[in-house]
Amino acid sequence: MTISRRALLGTAAGAAICAAGARLVSPALAEAAAYPNRPVKWIVPYAAGGATDVLSRLVCQYLSEKLGQSFVVENKPGAGSTIGTQAVINSPADGYTLLLTSTANAINASFDRALPFDFAKSITPVAGIARIPLVLVINNDIPANNVAEFIAYAKAHPGKISVGSSGIGTSLHLSGELFKSMAGIEMVHVPYRGSAPGLTDLMSGQIQAMFDNVTSSFALAQAGKIRALGVTSRERSAVLPDVPPIGDTLAGYDTSSFYGVGAPHGTPQPIVDLLNREINAALDEPAIKQRIADLGAIALYGDAKQFGAMLAAETESWRKIVEGSGVHKEG
Repeated sequence: MTISRRALLGTAAGAAICAAGARLVSPALAEAAAYPNRPVKWIVPYAAGGATDVLSRLVCQYLSEKLGQSFVVENKPGAGSTIGTQAVINSPADGYTLLLTSTANAINASFDRALPFDFAKSITPVAGIARIPLVLVINNDIPANNVAEFIAYAKAHPGKISVGSSGIGTSLHLSGELFKSMAGIEMVHVPYRGSAPGLTDLMSGQIQAMFDNVTSSFALAQAGKIRALGVTSRERSAVLPDVPPIGDTLAGYDTSSFYGVGAPHGTPQPIVDLLNREINAALDEPAIKQRIADLGAIALYGDAKQFGAMLAAETESWRKIVEGSGVHKEG
C-alpha cells in the first residue's frame, strides 16, 4: 500500500505533537497522579492531647486505610500555632505535609502583628473537619442560673469576677472579650496554659467564670461540678441540649472554634481535590461521625473553595472582635 507524502507528514506531525505533550507534563503533575506514594505528615500545631489530636488521628487513620500510605500526626506546638503553621508553609507544595488549620490561624491574622507570614496567601485550603461551640460556665457558688442573671450579677459586682481562658488571644479569651463588650460588664481575664487548669480553678472557686470548648467542659457541667449558662453558637449543642445560645440574650453573639486542613500554597489542585473528597468521605464514616458528635462537634462538609470562603469569613469576624477588644500580641 502506498502512503502519500501528505499523510506521511501528517502522521509525523501528530507523533511530534504527542512527544512534545509528553515532555510538557510537569514533574509536579506527574507526582500528583501518583499521590500518595510515600508517608504524609499531618502537622498539628498544638501539644498532644485534646480535640485537635482526636480529630486528626480519626481522619489520618481513615486516609491511611483508603489511600494506602501512612498519614502521620506530628505535634509542633508553640507561639499560638505559629511554629507548626510556619513549618508547613516552609515545606514543599507536594501534598506530603499538611496542616491542621484552626481558629488560631484566623485570629492570629489580626491578633499577632508580628506574624511572619500571610496565612491567606501561604496556605491552600483543603477541607473542613469540624466546628466546636464554646460554652460559658460558672462556679456553682455564683447565684445565676442563666445568662441574664449572670450579667446582672456581674454589673452588681464590677471587676469582681475573674473569667478564665486557655490563653491570651485564643477563641476562649476573645469570646469572653466579646461577651464583656456586648453585655457592658467588667470582668478580670485570667489566662491559663490550656483549659484543664482553668476548669480546676473554676470548680474550686479560684475563678468565677470561663469560656471553654464544649468538648472539655460538657461532662463537668452534666455532672453538676460547674454550671453551664449559654453556648456561644447560634444553635444549641447536642451534648448540652438544655443550654440556650448566649445569642438568645445578647442578640448577634456568635463564636465557635473550628478545625480543618490546609497545605502549602501551590499544592497541585488534583491533590487538593483528592484529599478533599476523602476527608469528606471520612466525615461520613459512621464511627467517625459518632466520635465527632461525642465530642460535641459538628462536621464541616464542603469542597475546598467552600472551606476557603469559610476561612476568609472567620478571619474577618475575628478581626472585628480583636479590634473591638483592643487586645493584640505584644512583641
